[in-house]
Amino acid sequence: MQVSTHSDGPAAGIVLAGGRSSRMGESKATLEWHGSTLLRRTAGLLARAVDGAVVVVRAPGQPLPALPAGVEVVDDPVEGLGPMQGIASGLAAVADRAQVAFVCSTDLPFLHPAYVRRVLAALDSDVDVVLPHAHGHRQPLAAAYRTALAPVVAGLVADGQLKLAMLFDHCRVHRTDDAGLLADPRLGALDPTLDSVLNVNEPDDYRAARARPEPEITVQRYGALASNGRRGPETVRAATLGAAAAAVGLALDRHVVAALNGDQITRDAEMPLVVGDMVAFLSADAGG
Repeated sequence: MQVSTHSDGPAAGIVLAGGRSSRMGESKATLEWHGSTLLRRTAGLLARAVDGAVVVVRAPGQPLPALPAGVEVVDDPVEGLGPMQGIASGLAAVADRAQVAFVCSTDLPFLHPAYVRRVLAALDSDVDVVLPHAHGHRQPLAAAYRTALAPVVAGLVADGQLKLAMLFDHCRVHRTDDAGLLADPRLGALDPTLDSVLNVNEPDDYRAARARPEPEITVQRYGALASNGRRGPETVRAATLGAAAAAVGLALDRHVVAALNGDQITRDAEMPLVVGDMVAFLSADAGG
């Protein structure tokens, strides 16, 4: 469910996809993820978590897999300058529509909307950046930024200062650790080990992450779809809405529609799912 994520108004989402993926040996954006792709999943999770624009920042002309409807693509002006350039491009692209943005890398397959909302909620009027220190490491690519920082970041890039640490010397930073993040009861319940910040940099990382069980989802069928006595809620494992439908013998077609967490109506089979999701399948036929 999308909710207002910040008192300053809509929060935007920015996914950086323009990295060279040198340690992976192939584009992370196009890696398969349970019938979808890693970028499609990350962008879809971020779109679920924020109520403003979502943009994917890519290298100039970089081919990308299919993205969720409404997600925008922004080209970096120069290739190879790293995440500082990507952040500058992303913040500038949404600055006219949002005062704050959650910025993440492509390779966060376990990113939970509850984590995104928790980090954004900590970005109060006295802070420019919320920088989580999770699992003992800074997480600048799973963090919240004020979009007004766009010219500051662009200026640092123009001066050849490409390390993210340089940015944090020029703004007000709120650092929060595991305990601070998990003080939010919803995040503590849904992502108690903060898997949201686990990224996949190398082939072994990807294989280990891909081998994990898919998240547990609660599914219920209504109306004409509740046949053969299957009326009560069922627990299934599914990383996408299409997989959740298949797990109960359904397909998302013109006859079936899904309601995600009670409000988001969709037939998007690649809609990413996370622990805690509830999916209701309904007949789309008149009188169904």
